Formats: sequence, structure tokens, C-alpha cells
Amino acid sequence: MSWKTLDQMDFAGKVALVRVDINVPVEAGHVTDATRIEKIVPTVKAILAKGGKVVLLAHFGRPKGQVVPEMSLQVTLPALEGALGLPVAFASDCIGGPAKKAVAALAEGGVLLLENTRFHAGEEKNDPAMAAGLAALGDIYVNDAFSAAHRAHASTEGIARLMPACAGRLMEAELQALNAALGQPQRPVVAVVGGAKVSTKLDLLGNLVAKVDHLVIGGGMANTFLVAKGVGVGKSLAERDMADTARAILVKADEVGCKIHLPVDLVVAREFAAGAANEVVAQGACPDDAMILDAGPATVAALSGVFESCRTLIWNGPLGAFEIAPFDAATNAAAAKAAALTRAGKLVSVAGGGDTVAALNKSGAAADFTFISTAGGAFLEWMEGKELPGVAALMA
Repeated sequence: MSWKTLDQMDFAGKVALVRVDINVPVEAGHVTDATRIEKIVPTVKAILAKGGKVVLLAHFGRPKGQVVPEMSLQVTLPALEGALGLPVAFASDCIGGPAKKAVAALAEGGVLLLENTRFHAGEEKNDPAMAAGLAALGDIYVNDAFSAAHRAHASTEGIARLMPACAGRLMEAELQALNAALGQPQRPVVAVVGGAKVSTKLDLLGNLVAKVDHLVIGGGMANTFLVAKGVGVGKSLAERDMADTARAILVKADEVGCKIHLPVDLVVAREFAAGAANEVVAQGACPDDAMILDAGPATVAALSGVFESCRTLIWNGPLGAFEIAPFDAATNAAAAKAAALTRAGKLVSVAGGGDTVAALNKSGAAADFTFISTAGGAFLEWMEGKELPGVAALMA
């Protein structure tokens, strides 16, 4: 990978247009989780330290090209100022007169937030005029929004081709971590892929079997693979119409030397409820009136051995119905093992995706992983082997 970083740019006396993702949750007019805002602080501080002015570009919600007052980025100002420890100016538009006037008034060492880029239809259409309008406001473009990099929008792709561009600190960290996981990884590599449906992760599985040494399949997806192998799964969630596809993936994995790991024992119950009566059964012994809700202890022990034999781990999706105890046990135990190996310097562990982040946070293991990506769609598309327009534009 070849992209410029903040360290290679001269920001002295210049205006940096910084694309960030501050699409944060809001309730009653207040930001309830400022994590995404806190993550942009290193980039903003670095530019200011190099003598630049910072103009923030961001989207908020899905206004679909219309001005929707309740989706104004103005609601994020208190959280932004709190995270940065600085006053943040605000412009009522991201292009045109109000934006130009606000940029012109920005003092040395100042930070300005422009209004929601998605208030303009040209943003999601990657309209050249919209990109040009944004580019006219500054001297250098900085993309620090990996989570929006899978979208070819005016503020993520179009603008990057019109002016000197580089990656911000958060984008740089994401790209380095992802390159270490799949680009040029330490081998052997193991990928854990969980979740409900094979159909939503076909591209992901197809790409991974050709790139990793071990592929662990968990959650409802594992049930579909068991069905494909002629193993009974009772009343479990399974895409029986995807059995042929699952078999094709198994064949491809065998051809390229990727070992696929499915649960060898299963936690089954008659109802999906907290504390529901459950039992551990061998693969193939799920009662007809029961459903598989987690992998069993023998599976966790086997996975621990796989983790110990590998140098790199990529994780997307839980091993069971992690939202409700006790069906979070396998995910928690496997995550704890990965965290311990990472702490010991024996494993590079990279994880991402909404449910994955929630599951690893719930397990208490997230802090010890090498890198946790909060980018849902972009992380998945990268794992699928797809080109991300916002990243490709930085390499142009």
C-alpha cells in the first residue's frame, strides 16, 4: 500500500479539509457516545501543531440530499469542543457562500465544522461540481474516515482527486492494521467468521478461503455448513437453500489448502431466552425439537489450539447468540484466548464489524486486541477483497 500521511505534508499556513466520521448517536439533542469524535482528535491536533487550520467535513444520518434540521451537525459541537479542548466554529453549509465566509474568518490554529455534506444530493452522487466546491475551500485534503471509505462520494473520493491528499492518523492506523492482517500478514493466518447468514457473507468467505490458512465458521452460518454436510441441526436457524453454496466453499477451501473449522460440539436449547435450560451435545446429536445457540467447550478448546498455532487472526462475527447468556460463552472464551495470545506478543489480532465490536466489548477482550475497527461496511468490503474508493483515491 502506498499513501501519504500527515507527516509528509506541509500544513504551515494552510487550510486542511479533513473528512471525518462523527456520525454519532444523539438523544434529546445530546451526543450519547462520543467515541468517534474522540478518535479524530490526534489528526486535528497534529495538523494544528504543524501550523495548519482545520476544516471538518462530515455526514450525519441519511437526509438524502435534503436539508433536514434534526440532522444538522451543529448538535455535535459541544462534544467536539470537549474532546478537542478548543472552540469550534460552525458554518451553515459545506459549500458556497456560508462555507467560504466561515473559512475566511478562521483564525490561526482554528477549527471549523461545516454542515452535513449529505444535505446536498451531489455528495452521494459524487458530483464533480460538489467535489470542486469542497476543494475550493482549502489547500490539502485529509481523509480520516475509513468507515466511509467504501462510498465513492464527493467528500470521500471526488475531492481527493482535485488536491494534495493524505490519510489522517485514524485512517493510517486502519490501513496499517488491515495490511498487516491480510495484505502482508505473518503466517499462519486464521479468520473467524460468524453471524446468522451465509448469504450475506458469500463474497467474504470466497475471498478468505484463498487468503487464510484456517477459516473458523460460527453462529447461524455454521448451521448451514452442517446441513450441507448432512448433519442434523433440529430447529436451528439455517439457510437450507444455501447448502450447495456451502458445499462449493468447502470444496474450494480443500483445493487451496485452507482448513475450515466447524463446531465439534454444540450448546442446544428449546427456547432462545436468558438462562434457558440447555445442554451440550456432539455434532450431529441436536434433538429435533432443539436449536443450536452456541458452540460447545470442545470446540472452544480446538479453536484455542488453532489460535496458538497461528500468528495472525482476523475476526468478524460471534460464534453464537452472544447477546444472551449463557449463549455468549464460546465467543467470550475464544476472545479471551485471542486476547491472551496478543498480550503475550504471539498473535496479531484484528477485528471489526458491528456485532463483532459489541461481542468483544461484552467479553472484555477488545482492549487487548491489536486493532479493533469500528468501520462496519468498509471493514467488511475490505475483507471481501473489494477496492475501497476513498482509499484508492489517496493512492492516485
